[in-house]
Amino acid sequence: MIHTIPLLPEIQLRCFRDTRFKQEGLSIQFVRPMRKEEAALNALLPAVLLRGCETAPDLRDITLRLDDLYGASLGAQVRRVGDYQTTGLGCSFMREDYALAGDKVFAPMVAFLEELMFRPKLENGIFSEDFVAGEKRNLLAAIAAQRNNKRAYAHAQMLKKMCSGDSFGIPRLGEKEDVEVITPQGLYAHYQTVLKESPILLFYVGAADPQEIADLLRPIFAKLDRAPVALPPQSPFRDCGKGDVVEKMDVAQGKLCMGFTTPITLRDKDFVPLQILNTIFGGGMISKLFMTVREKLSLCYDISSTCYGNKGIITVSAGIDCDKDTAVRQEIMRQLAACQAGDFTEEELSAAKQALLAQLQSTHDSPGAIAGYYTTAALSGLPLTPDAYAQAIEKATAEDVAKAAKSLELHTVYFLRGEK
Repeated sequence: MIHTIPLLPEIQLRCFRDTRFKQEGLSIQFVRPMRKEEAALNALLPAVLLRGCETAPDLRDITLRLDDLYGASLGAQVRRVGDYQTTGLGCSFMREDYALAGDKVFAPMVAFLEELMFRPKLENGIFSEDFVAGEKRNLLAAIAAQRNNKRAYAHAQMLKKMCSGDSFGIPRLGEKEDVEVITPQGLYAHYQTVLKESPILLFYVGAADPQEIADLLRPIFAKLDRAPVALPPQSPFRDCGKGDVVEKMDVAQGKLCMGFTTPITLRDKDFVPLQILNTIFGGGMISKLFMTVREKLSLCYDISSTCYGNKGIITVSAGIDCDKDTAVRQEIMRQLAACQAGDFTEEELSAAKQALLAQLQSTHDSPGAIAGYYTTAALSGLPLTPDAYAQAIEKATAEDVAKAAKSLELHTVYFLRGEK
């Protein structure tokens, strides 16, 4: 069960009390509107904070502190949830019940997290130039790695074109050119803005009493000089015009991506049938796209669909021979038409439901999975609890799924093909 406790204005603590795990987790996430001008700054900031603080000024000292806390771990957290981007830190640590008699884990872990977040190592009043330069290299390498993965690159390019008028087209890690111009002064100034203005979401998973967690965390955030700015509500897809794109690159295998829009988002009652539709259409190895386009007709090497509930977008990605793009496009549309006509069996419907129920059950398999699911649900405005979600899956009919399919409209086609 989730316990939601407002700590201070625009600072909310959400606790999931669970005694099954030996490890517990705590994250601090600053929530920002997704903007191109600060996406790279938000992606870089937590990595720089993890390089050192006043009492642990380098990675060696940080490692020693974590070793003293029974091998606790820390990580940067950068998420994109619809129109929002989060930036912050998360930690995982051993439950205090399993420590040696008299040893404390949770309070020292929180104190160390506070130091890293709010008392970073500075040089001349700004972030260390070496820290910023090193983490810029790492971030640029991560962005370059996405380009080297041609399927991921093609999918990102398609979303960028499709969502040119919407924040969902902004890459989660920002753009290469925006990373390159970041300076220690600029990043530190942005850090001050983030602390002052951002709504803050804290999430704890573990066995402790939620009120005790709140009492420990509230004084930490009461010290901050805050003038928080409330977030605008999540919005549906903002259309900026349809269009097809062909990009040529030295690739042996073409990458075809198709983007479909629907007025249904995860905040609507018809979202569960849309998810079932996506699973039947292309969301797994028993889907129509996989079984027909790949297995039966051998028109592609791989194919799948993905549902983005925050925006009402379903995408299809396929690896194909470059001369088969027309045939693959036509067959994808035929399979969608079959779903719209309700041309799927009871076995397909049941299998899709079971796949979604299995995914839903897996959200409680670990503290990280729990935090990821409930944090995303809180930020996106998903109204269903997991139990209500499961009930809605069970109750959905073939007619509901066909109705959801009829709401889909092809918006953008992106094709990455070989130069020759």
